[in-house]
Amino acid sequence: MTPSTRVGVLLINLGTPRGCDSRSVRRYLAEFLSDRRVIELTPWLWLPILHGIILRVRPHKVAAAYRAIWIEETDESPLRFYTRRQAIGLSERLTKTQHHPAVAWAMRYGEPAIAAAMTALQQQGCERILIAPLYPQYSATTTATVNDTVFDLLKGLRRQPAIRILPPYYDHPAYIEALAESIEHYLGSADGQPDAIVASYHGLPQACCDAGDPYHEQCAETTRLLQARLGFDENDLRMSFQSRFGPKQWLQPYTDETLRTLARDGARHVAVITPGFATDCLETLEEIGMRYRTQFLEAGGTRYDRIPCLNDSEAGLRMLERLVLQELGGWI
Repeated sequence: MTPSTRVGVLLINLGTPRGCDSRSVRRYLAEFLSDRRVIELTPWLWLPILHGIILRVRPHKVAAAYRAIWIEETDESPLRFYTRRQAIGLSERLTKTQHHPAVAWAMRYGEPAIAAAMTALQQQGCERILIAPLYPQYSATTTATVNDTVFDLLKGLRRQPAIRILPPYYDHPAYIEALAESIEHYLGSADGQPDAIVASYHGLPQACCDAGDPYHEQCAETTRLLQARLGFDENDLRMSFQSRFGPKQWLQPYTDETLRTLARDGARHVAVITPGFATDCLETLEEIGMRYRTQFLEAGGTRYDRIPCLNDSEAGLRMLERLVLQELGGWI
């Protein structure tokens, strides 16, 4: 590389409203749910439903959920807070490398936008950029829509940077080790051992996997590798799927039903980990941490623990550093 050429790393997470009021949430949901990678219905059928029903009803309910987890000190969602801290922590770790990369972060939906982050990296002289979607398991509804956005941006550039894409890391040893460490840390500090640990992944309509999306098989492989690393069986660590929406069949077993079944079968103490999320967010903090806790206790359970996402933990940052350095081979 010439002295003026830099390498950039762009961490990209799903997205978040800028505020926890209904207007901010409505703006965010409108962008998110208009993505045809997310909702695979023809626009003439879907958009009237979205704007005529969903965006009139859901923002108020979703805004209330965001308010329950909002970080008042920095006036932002946990997902935004932790993604920024991951970028800062990764940048600090990469300063040890020769020609250390510039690190930026962005959201697929909301702010900071991918376009603004890409521009900022180019203004710093970055002519080679690693795009790092923070999704361990690949899905067209997550990783692919990030890639689409980046490639669409390139179409409008006279001077395009060289681009690499961080592959899904669902089976990477560094990822499995980081997850295992987080579980071991929990087990070492917990007052009493849980009857079961549930690995809850974000749900996906079954039709997506029937059409060829590899998400389910990658979640299953993550769970299998984690079981093997910890010496657990499928009763010790159970895979399930959360956040289903609408009348169609989604990936099963469902997390809420799994937790109720465990309680009815005599489990009194469970812990839930969310290996499909790189950072804590609405789905891990409000859905898993609050709503599902209530359901488990009401079904007869007595103790419910939530194991945090990797976030900017030592294990999480070590994993990100290893993944990024592996993909930057030959560039730095």
